[in-house]
Amino acid sequence: MNRRIFLRQGSLTGLSLSVFSLAGCSSPSAEQQPAEAAAAAANPETAPEAADFALLELTLAELQAKMTHGEMTSRGITELYLNRIQSLDKQGPRLNAVLLTNPAALDLAHALDQERKEGKIRGPLHGIPILLKDNIDTADQQPTTAGSLALAGHKAKQDAFIVQKLRAAGAVVLGKTNLSEWANFRSTRSTSGWSSVGGQTKNPYILDRTPSGSSAGSGAAASASFCAAAIGTETDGSIVSPASCSGLVGVKPTVGLWSRTGIIPISATQDTAGPMTRTVHDAALLLGPLAGPDPRDPATKAGTGKAAPDYTTFLKTDALKGQRLGVEKGHLTGSSEAVPLLLAALEVLKAQGATIVEVEVEKLTDPLGQAEYDVLLYEFKDGVNQYLATANAGVKTLADVIKFNTEHKDKAMPFFQQEILEASQKLGDLKTPAYLAALKKSQGGARAALDGVLQKNRLAAIVAITNAPARCIDLINGDSGGGPGFSSPAAMAGYPHVTVPMGQAHGLPVGLSFVGAPWQEGPLLGFAYAYEQVSKKRAAPQFKGPFVG
Repeated sequence: MNRRIFLRQGSLTGLSLSVFSLAGCSSPSAEQQPAEAAAAAANPETAPEAADFALLELTLAELQAKMTHGEMTSRGITELYLNRIQSLDKQGPRLNAVLLTNPAALDLAHALDQERKEGKIRGPLHGIPILLKDNIDTADQQPTTAGSLALAGHKAKQDAFIVQKLRAAGAVVLGKTNLSEWANFRSTRSTSGWSSVGGQTKNPYILDRTPSGSSAGSGAAASASFCAAAIGTETDGSIVSPASCSGLVGVKPTVGLWSRTGIIPISATQDTAGPMTRTVHDAALLLGPLAGPDPRDPATKAGTGKAAPDYTTFLKTDALKGQRLGVEKGHLTGSSEAVPLLLAALEVLKAQGATIVEVEVEKLTDPLGQAEYDVLLYEFKDGVNQYLATANAGVKTLADVIKFNTEHKDKAMPFFQQEILEASQKLGDLKTPAYLAALKKSQGGARAALDGVLQKNRLAAIVAITNAPARCIDLINGDSGGGPGFSSPAAMAGYPHVTVPMGQAHGLPVGLSFVGAPWQEGPLLGFAYAYEQVSKKRAAPQFKGPFVG
């Protein structure tokens, strides 16, 4: 989809891509920022604690090995992450990625250590601290707010289905991350990574750059080693775009692989949660235990029997050998700093035995943008009303949220308004002919486009630039700009999408996308792993001050 046109038409502003050019950027003044964000603009150097952290860049397997060998405990690891959050998220560079930490985290970790002593190991996630995006329900002392003041203090009655599975797998729920408010489906002039509950999250590489949205906090936190891994959610790009901008591996699964029960929704047909990690292996470890059918989420019925018991079995260094990959032709030229990175990545793929074929997906999916936006407007109202009807929140409908924001506009809407909420509220239900026609055009058209290109060219996957390097945070004008990006085809179709770091432009990460047919997460992870192991483009962030030049 042509994001420069789509965003300016007032559609999915920042919901998927905060893709900015690097030219002409400057950080907002302190008067233009929330108090939480102002300190970062003056940060001149890397925080001294950043490079000395004992758990810096450690993988899930490495952490598990330390616990297995008695070198560390889950409680000790959890405490180290909590201290790092305190020193770098709340002080120092003030990344502002974490809304709150779980007051029970140390107790949970201690209990898992006791299980380990008794010989009970639940699996590869046992004792591993994970951060969750704050639109995912947890039945504990942590509120679930979607970043909205209207939901401040809202505590869920029960864990989201994926949180139940996460706990059953032995992970420690470390805390909740900041996000673009209402997953960036509030205003056509929104700023990715900003919420009225948490303020502005920054990019850990260059602090006045966008972390992208809407899983901004999950991406920034995982990249900054505030946790072993994080979970984000995506409707269109909100996992893969912040993963790309924060130098991470991000997995948007096929819709239905992971349940959405207990996650504040935008779209019944496009929403999914997924892993955000520093390595492909970590993403594969996290993906499997949370997959599976949920009677309360009909989308998971289609995934019955489709999930792999262990996605790490697909991770082979020769996974690319003999594979045919399509590359989005429109991403091979242009002025974006990401283009040379893609061209270099293609050479790596070829050297690993892949055949590269030029394809044109975007010319088929770009015209579907308005239909996608219409689908989301209808589904948002329906989904939010269903969620709020049984929630412990003070607001029970989307209309209540709009009223709350209007009555508290100084705090709830200091920079941008709620045009998208208002547009959604005006629409009918999901039996409306206009909705059904839009869904057929958006979802049906995207599936036909991807299926056609994959089958006609006998492709195992399509590769592209995930999105361009991050531009400056701009709370006055909101997200803007352009450049290549490839989230929408897979998002509209509900197909899987994996992004992996493919380098940096001016110190800002850029991701390489692998998109494939439904339920093909395993092969896509295999391709990403084979590329990752040779290219090794992941680099830890340095929390640098504003880019100059």
